[in-house]
Amino acid sequence: MKKLFVAAIGMMLSINLNATKKSKMPTLQFNPDRGVKTSLTMPDGKVVNYTAYTKLYFVTNVEDSTYQYMNIFVPEGATEQTPIFLRTYVGGYMASQAGNPQGQDASGRALAEGYVLVIPGSRGRTSTVQKGKKTIYTGRAPKALLDLKAAIRYLRHFDHLIPGNTEKIITDGTSAGGAMSSLMGATGNNAAYEPLLKAMGAAEGRDDVFASVCYCPITDLDHADMAYEWLYGNTDSRRSLPASKRALTLELAAQFPSYINSLGLRKEDGTPLNADNYLDYIKAILIRSAQEAKDAGADIPDSIGFSFSSEAAFQAPINGGVAQARPQGIAGGVPQMMQGSRKRVGEYITDLNMEKYLNYVVSTQALKGVPAFDSYRVDGAAASGENGEFGNEQGTDVNFTAWAAKKAGNTLTENVKENVRLLNPMYFIGDEATAVAPHWYIRHGARDRDTAFPIAINLATKLQNAGKEVNFKLPWNRPHSGDYALNELFRWIAEIVK
Repeated sequence: MKKLFVAAIGMMLSINLNATKKSKMPTLQFNPDRGVKTSLTMPDGKVVNYTAYTKLYFVTNVEDSTYQYMNIFVPEGATEQTPIFLRTYVGGYMASQAGNPQGQDASGRALAEGYVLVIPGSRGRTSTVQKGKKTIYTGRAPKALLDLKAAIRYLRHFDHLIPGNTEKIITDGTSAGGAMSSLMGATGNNAAYEPLLKAMGAAEGRDDVFASVCYCPITDLDHADMAYEWLYGNTDSRRSLPASKRALTLELAAQFPSYINSLGLRKEDGTPLNADNYLDYIKAILIRSAQEAKDAGADIPDSIGFSFSSEAAFQAPINGGVAQARPQGIAGGVPQMMQGSRKRVGEYITDLNMEKYLNYVVSTQALKGVPAFDSYRVDGAAASGENGEFGNEQGTDVNFTAWAAKKAGNTLTENVKENVRLLNPMYFIGDEATAVAPHWYIRHGARDRDTAFPIAINLATKLQNAGKEVNFKLPWNRPHSGDYALNELFRWIAEIVK
């Protein structure tokens, strides 16, 4: 009996100790009473009043307290049905702190439109913490994406407390941030990320989104070098390279046709998009972009490769074709209508010399080196930012394509291969186990050479082929930039959230 009593006491103590341990485990926090009321003055003078909830940590196992939190801004009048606009400021795959709304970009505009604004921080390839005497790199791939997914899960976890409709989350980012926006849109709820998110202490639940806005996304990194050299390899700049670099250009360019053919893409009319017609496909998109700009009054010179029609534009009839009264005794009558069947010289773009045009693009900004992305130790080249992105927590740079690794005398580890996959939206679009966003807004400037046109084109086309609604353009004469033409963007958003 005494033994049973002692055993019972021991069991009770064990239960109490376990309960104490559990009670001390960190939990996600949100206090709706801790918001701060403030305002933002927009460029047009409009004052937007909102409540700010700041420094909200979206994981319980915080590795880097400088970045792993988010700020939420709730405009006056927001309800549980208000769309949520999530703006990431990731650039260059570097770390990004959670900031405040800016009147000049989409964050302020989203607030002014009445949307709940979310700005999450995220770790990046350069973020570090000190552990004793060691410097630990906290943000190597795919940790930035994991932070952003954790932020989305946090919103759903506290959906009953935070205004905004978590079924109408719209992500936005530029450059590497555009890549992150595309990944949030393309990898929703995929099981491959689950153990990583669980280890971080992210909320359980969904991380899919409603729409993704992607300005010049630097993505599909394992195919970006071949696309770059295929597109720009015959420009004057590339032709003048030293023999060893020129050989690399030709090698990489030769890999791209088989990759394009492997994607099985289809044009809008259902016909195959392949290596044989791909350059003409790009040409058609560029002509459409330039024509739209020309129709709006832009001067499109023929010196950069465009050909124009030689007919005159329609001229409206004088006075609407109605005769004016004339003084008695003066001959007159109904004025002859101006010739309406002729078009002004140069009114329509009829063709584009791609060699000339690509040389024009290069003349506005020098091309990246060869290779443009996976350059580490290839023919003596230095590491790119992307080589750092796939490095380890000790801060090493690594190759992330089999081709570059072989050139550098290395082989890819399975860990690097998996991280490359987890950071490429192309592998998840069409996957039945993934919730891909139904709405997409993708822009890549018509003279943006930070990555090749095919990267954004392939992303948009694969999404269209998967049945998603895609608003895609190569905006005329735009360099590498984002959050432009905000009227156009927010008209689109207003339409899809109806």
